[in-house]
Amino acid sequence: MIIVMKHNATQGEVAQVIAQVETLGLQARPIIGEERTVVAVVGDERPVEPEQFELFAGVERVMRVLHPFKLASRDFHPEDLVVKINGVSVGSSQVIVMAGPCSVESREQLMETAAAVKEAGGHILRGGAFKPRTSPYVFQGLGLKGLELLREARDAYQLPIITEVLSPQDVYLVAQYTDIIQVGARNMQNFALLQTVGETNKPVLLKRGMMSTVEELLMAAEYVLSHGNSRVMLCERGIRTFETSTRNTFDINAIPVLKSLTHLPVIADPSHGTGKWELVTPIARAAVAAGADGVIVEVHCDPAHALSDGAQSLKPEKFAAMVSEVRCIAEAMKRTV
Repeated sequence: MIIVMKHNATQGEVAQVIAQVETLGLQARPIIGEERTVVAVVGDERPVEPEQFELFAGVERVMRVLHPFKLASRDFHPEDLVVKINGVSVGSSQVIVMAGPCSVESREQLMETAAAVKEAGGHILRGGAFKPRTSPYVFQGLGLKGLELLREARDAYQLPIITEVLSPQDVYLVAQYTDIIQVGARNMQNFALLQTVGETNKPVLLKRGMMSTVEELLMAAEYVLSHGNSRVMLCERGIRTFETSTRNTFDINAIPVLKSLTHLPVIADPSHGTGKWELVTPIARAAVAAGADGVIVEVHCDPAHALSDGAQSLKPEKFAAMVSEVRCIAEAMKRTV
């Protein structure tokens, strides 16, 4: 249920509505907009009649939410959410480029890649310190050392950083070092992890599971939102289908679908979406044309010797060319990079 307040509703009138919601054993999530305040009712609202709230002073209208995801819904928050991260605004008219190596392998590798990302016009540096791998016998990341190297690169090149967290126990450690917490595809429905991430105030990039529907992605986001963290971004990174010519099938449809259903920013990951470096730039262009608020791609100075995902990593010169082409698409869409 969503309670829309009148544009001139007072703080006291809003407080009365919130108090009544809580009296009914439900939770109230107020969002204060430029023109009016909206109060989302969280919990089992089925026994509650909307008409009882329409009698309150300051209430304009009451609506039941048809979608199971309330806090992520545009019904609750009609305006696009802008997530601000150390001077970078995700969800605005600017298309954001996140880039860097799949895994932090060494100081030399990370610094060289960070320099290339900065020079080409990237806004955020990505890099994995903890790596979820299909095989337990391959490189799993540098852990704490990787986090320390990421922070060093952030300070050296003035690039906010994003890195993945794998378990609830590591959330607060990772939060000490990173600017954005990434929840990967394999953990999209790790509800304990989502709840812990939701208790932080760090921006979150939530990747779609490789066999998850759009609704399941939005319900996963709802876990984070319902635990108090409103700074959530979604990521389309390809899904598993019967097609074998690419690593995954990048669901370009998901971008406009998500933009219509939710106010949360949508990021595209053409690296994991295709698994082939030569397809990354075309899919990045298509994603921006479809309305993505940014892209996240893998860049490596020596992909042939990368410890993970070398086949889908762009060399610095290819990355620079991708940024240039994405910029052209963004300008055609009346946006910037």
